[in-house]
Amino acid sequence: MKLVFGISDKCIEFDSDKWVKIFKKYKRICAETKKSFDEYIESVKKRDPAATSAAQILLLYSGVHALAGHRIASALYKKKKFFAARLVSQFTRSVTGVEIHPAATIGKCLFIDHGMGVVIGETAEIGDYCTIYQGATLGGTGKDVGKRHPTLGNNVMVGAGAKVLGPFKVGDNAKIAAGAVVLCEVPEGATAVGIPAKPVNRQKAEQGGEIGGQLDQIHIPDPISQALAQLSEKLEALEKRINKEL
Repeated sequence: MKLVFGISDKCIEFDSDKWVKIFKKYKRICAETKKSFDEYIESVKKRDPAATSAAQILLLYSGVHALAGHRIASALYKKKKFFAARLVSQFTRSVTGVEIHPAATIGKCLFIDHGMGVVIGETAEIGDYCTIYQGATLGGTGKDVGKRHPTLGNNVMVGAGAKVLGPFKVGDNAKIAAGAVVLCEVPEGATAVGIPAKPVNRQKAEQGGEIGGQLDQIHIPDPISQALAQLSEKLEALEKRINKEL
């Protein structure tokens, strides 16, 4: 419906249908934003026992600020405003200690805990509900071109100080132990430990389980002790065989 108002010698046309559509669109965007915000806050609370309120997470968590800065930088980068995008990302880095390239692809509800020293490279891809601890790097080896950085699936946990280097996939629900250096693909549900890292176990995530699973960085199997135990078992079996033949 259009209404025409006369003011002095000028007429102003008001299209009510157009403004109703704009209002509905704005209302829908606000509802979707609130839903995403609530989902993110709840996901952080599940992964960080120290989080006590939404205000604390929003105002005091540097990882949250780094992610917000990246969203702005990424939007500028997609519009080919490369200088402005890098300006935002570098400013965010100086404030939070987290460096994320504007071209990096990040899914929903990424939680960067503590944040300081985290580096995420240009061609890195991160799935939904991932958790990255301080000092972790998603980087390149310097030998690759094009796709140079890793791709993380959903619900992946990267421990403190871990280095994931190269254009390979880390499967859904996988875990990278603190201090590990990962140079090759990690299977779905596996835990990678050591330098260079090797998968030490593989468990399928239970359907409907908690986001990110149990973030236990203490009770992780030691690949060296496992290898020694296997050698010991083989030696014991050989001794029994020799004694039997004698």
